[in-house]
Amino acid sequence: MTLDPDKFLRGLFSSALAAADPARGVAAHLPPPPRGRTVVVGAGKAAAAMAAAVEEAWMRRDKAGPLDGLVVTRYGHGVATRAIEVVEAGHPLPDAAGAEAALRILARVQGLTADDLVLCLISGGGSALLALPAAGITLTDKQALTRALLASGADIGEINTVRKHLSALKGGRLALAAAPARVVTLVLSDVPGDEPHVVASGPSVGDPSTLAEARAVLARYRLTPPPAIARRLSDPSAETPKPGDPRLARASAVVIATAAAALAAAAATARAAGVTPVVLGDAIQGEAREVAKVMAGIALAARRHAQPAPAPLVLLSGGETTVTVTGNGQGGRNSEFLLALALALDGAEGIHALAADTDGIDGMADNAGAVGRPDTLTRAHAAGLDPRALLAANDAYRLFRELGDLVVTGPTRTNVNDFRAIYVAALAAARR
Repeated sequence: MTLDPDKFLRGLFSSALAAADPARGVAAHLPPPPRGRTVVVGAGKAAAAMAAAVEEAWMRRDKAGPLDGLVVTRYGHGVATRAIEVVEAGHPLPDAAGAEAALRILARVQGLTADDLVLCLISGGGSALLALPAAGITLTDKQALTRALLASGADIGEINTVRKHLSALKGGRLALAAAPARVVTLVLSDVPGDEPHVVASGPSVGDPSTLAEARAVLARYRLTPPPAIARRLSDPSAETPKPGDPRLARASAVVIATAAAALAAAAATARAAGVTPVVLGDAIQGEAREVAKVMAGIALAARRHAQPAPAPLVLLSGGETTVTVTGNGQGGRNSEFLLALALALDGAEGIHALAADTDGIDGMADNAGAVGRPDTLTRAHAAGLDPRALLAANDAYRLFRELGDLVVTGPTRTNVNDFRAIYVAALAAARR
């Protein structure tokens, strides 16, 4: 049976998304009901889906008691809930709706007792959505710096190091506000290493990063912050609570979904289709176009030398690439990766690829990502497009839109970051 490359790659992506479904992990990791109240708070692109899963699992428990709360998610990522309020706000740039929701979340966790439970639902995107600037910093200041960081090429860990030290809630401050209540955090990880203190800037766990490291990030990318932010980052009293801080003794966190699990699910689907999966890692980082060159080299080695495995095989990877923006295109790091990959492969026979963000949004566009084919460059030239010029302008989105090769899922309401699959067909199959 001949394998349809496009259908195969999209099937792998669907398997990865299913493995990252919040409903799979939430029910298995819910803590026992407390003697007192249960307050649910959270932030991220999966926050609404996680809240709905909590409600569903809570209803099936005997004597669980009532729960209430509030979570904030990206516009368009909400779902219907009964007891937990869902607020939608701006991402990747924070907005007033996120700031108001964060203020209300802070109010929800204050005044609790040691008998109460705060269930914190955290997923990628929460840093921008839980936007409550520290005293003396305006939302406009944070928006300006966030915009500069996103365009600088800084990775998510570096960006969050800065964000933690500018927030009234991030970097463990939400857990401080909830004391003496018990705080249990369920984390859907979108970051390399799956460290809870990095996901959404760790509002409910201790923060190992420092003010000095935050200043170093800005210096590394030659960013000059607004004066209020510069003062904040130089104020020792603005340091975040660290792991082991006795004030966080009743706070714990568990990771319930990861990129590694999503890649494993895709690998199983590949094996079932008779294709050898090669998992290159779940924490691939770097400039999208540079990562693409490396991936192209591996794919070509598989084609020419049967290394790391003979075709048919699929190279799977996760993590988050970055884009240093120099042009004015619509962009998207996965689309940029695929265009750079196509240029590096230069029409190599039988190599197809898909790259997409598991949250359904590639950067700030309306697509999750795109697919690349051996004839991508040929069709682009036939359509009057200049692939190299579009890559230089950070406008890969336009190329894949014109070719009809965008991957559009809409909001997936999960987020374990980027998913990349490069399929190297057996030559006989590729020539059919």
